[in-house]
Amino acid sequence: MLQAQVRNLLDQRSIPYRTIPHERHVTAQQIAAAAHIPGAEMAKTVMVKLDGELAMAVLPATERVHLGRLRQLSGANEVALASEPEFRDRFPECEPGAMAPFGNLFGMRVFVADDLARDGTIAFNCGDHRELVQLAYRDFERLVGPKVGDIAIH
Repeated sequence: MLQAQVRNLLDQRSIPYRTIPHERHVTAQQIAAAAHIPGAEMAKTVMVKLDGELAMAVLPATERVHLGRLRQLSGANEVALASEPEFRDRFPECEPGAMAPFGNLFGMRVFVADDLARDGTIAFNCGDHRELVQLAYRDFERLVGPKVGDIAIH
C-alpha cells in the first residue's frame, strides 16, 4: 500500500514511478531479492536522532549507517540511532520499518548515502513490507532535498 502522503506528492508533481509488489519480507536485502532489484538500488530508511531531533538516514540495503560520518555531515553534536518507540507515532500509516524516505513530509531532515545518489533509480518501502516504489533518483532528490554524503559503512 503506497503511503497516501507520498502518493499525493508524486501524483501532484506528475512524477513517474512504479510500484513493485513482492512477497512480505522485513529486511531491505530480503526485499530487494524478492523484488528482483539490486541491493545497491534498494534504499532503507534508518531513523536517527541528531541533537535529540528525529532525522532520516537513507542507505543502500547492503550498507549500515556510520554515525560519526553522519555527525560530521549534519553538523550535529550528538548522533544516535532512534528506537522504534521514539518514532512510531510519527508514521501512523506505516508498518514498523517501512517508512518512505520522505522526511520532508514529516518535518525531518534527510541524509542520503552518496552511493544511492550516484544511481539512476531508487526503490524503497512506502508504508508496508509488500510493495516498493521505484522512481528516478533525480526526481526523489528534487522532491526531498536531501543532504548527500559518505554516511555508509560498506
